[in-house]
Amino acid sequence: MNDTVSYTSADGIATVTINRAEKMNALNEEVIQGLRSAWLRFADSSDRVAILHAAGDRAFSVGADIKSPPSEMWQGVPSVGVRLDKPVIAAVHGWCIGGAYVIVQMCDLVVAADNTVFKYPEAQLGFTGGLIASAVARIPHKIAMEFMLLGQDLSAERAFEVGMVNKVVPKGTELEAALGFAEILAKSAPLVVETLKKFSLATLNQSPAEAGALAREGLLRIRTSEDGAEGGRAFREKRDPIFTGR
Repeated sequence: MNDTVSYTSADGIATVTINRAEKMNALNEEVIQGLRSAWLRFADSSDRVAILHAAGDRAFSVGADIKSPPSEMWQGVPSVGVRLDKPVIAAVHGWCIGGAYVIVQMCDLVVAADNTVFKYPEAQLGFTGGLIASAVARIPHKIAMEFMLLGQDLSAERAFEVGMVNKVVPKGTELEAALGFAEILAKSAPLVVETLKKFSLATLNQSPAEAGALAREGLLRIRTSEDGAEGGRAFREKRDPIFTGR
């Protein structure tokens, strides 16, 4: 974690918060790496469920920081940048644009404040990371194409109607509502919850971008591993390496 992303834990529930409200929680490299660190911590912790939300009143996140974009947006996406067997709940409000929606899309449950507006304008801006294409496996195909291609605002109510979110609540109560879901999951049988999430992810079709990101995540994990460093040291020192599987 870093100053732009915080992680707190209580009663088996992790709360991950994007803290860049002065920039409408725009996603720069620091935020993405903070999210990745948070997901790694969650994966290795005894917490059974995580809630993702963001500081400020105006936006969950306006997406990639145009002035300082992250190098690998996918690294901050739950179950893509870090593989997770435990559930993640998004509590969103205000603007949720572009890459921010991709992050929310990959969460298992979504609670939206009634002032939430989803938007994916990349086709009108001329760039995309491609992960959004996995929307066709998560919501009806025609709705996904409308959302991806037209770049129009989509209200919380419409998102609920088409299955993009689980619940719409009054502004300012989204975190409380997400906590209600989390408390149920924290008390549920963890092996059952984890198994159902694993099976569900295995059932969902992956877009080429999602599959590529998952493959790259595995390769980067090897490159940055302790074994990778040990192999390099052993080669330089002309000795047999001692691998630990870490």
